[in-house]
Amino acid sequence: MSAEERRESVVRAAISEFAVGGYNGTSTEAIARRVGVSQPYLFRLYKNKRELFLAATRRCMEDMVGVFADALKESPDGDPEAVMAAAYFRLIGDREKLLMQMQVYVAVATAEAAGDAEFGETVRRSWLEIWDLASGALGGDREVAGRFISYGMLINTLVALGFPAEHRVWEGYFDLRPGSAEG
Repeated sequence: MSAEERRESVVRAAISEFAVGGYNGTSTEAIARRVGVSQPYLFRLYKNKRELFLAATRRCMEDMVGVFADALKESPDGDPEAVMAAAYFRLIGDREKLLMQMQVYVAVATAEAAGDAEFGETVRRSWLEIWDLASGALGGDREVAGRFISYGMLINTLVALGFPAEHRVWEGYFDLRPGSAEG
């Protein structure tokens, strides 16, 4: 396995571990063990835990941007809001991806409180990409784009809290809620 392939394996393992334990609750030893490498080897690929978390953060955010962009490309004639919503529901159907996204937001707030803006810059750049993509797809209507993104964050929270697919709280948001025929 090449170093690049190994780095990819490490990032995937880091996302799985950080999703559950967060930045402070996850050891690099656990990530190394998940990948099947030694901790010293892990530190040859990523100089420290912070760098590894930042790589996992970038991947998490790139995946989210990619999901929206790919959905719009695959269904150019569909309702952009419905197409992006369905794609996003599929993304967060992978609980680790949802939890990693939530851990990213906690890490940004914690890092920025300590004077470290790099996590935040990475996430803000990705959110600007998401905003531009959604806003453009939705005809440049800031209100519609804002509602779409707001619902997405609400849905993150509800799914993370474990609301079941058939719960009444989903009614009226999207016809593509988890568990629906289309979602």
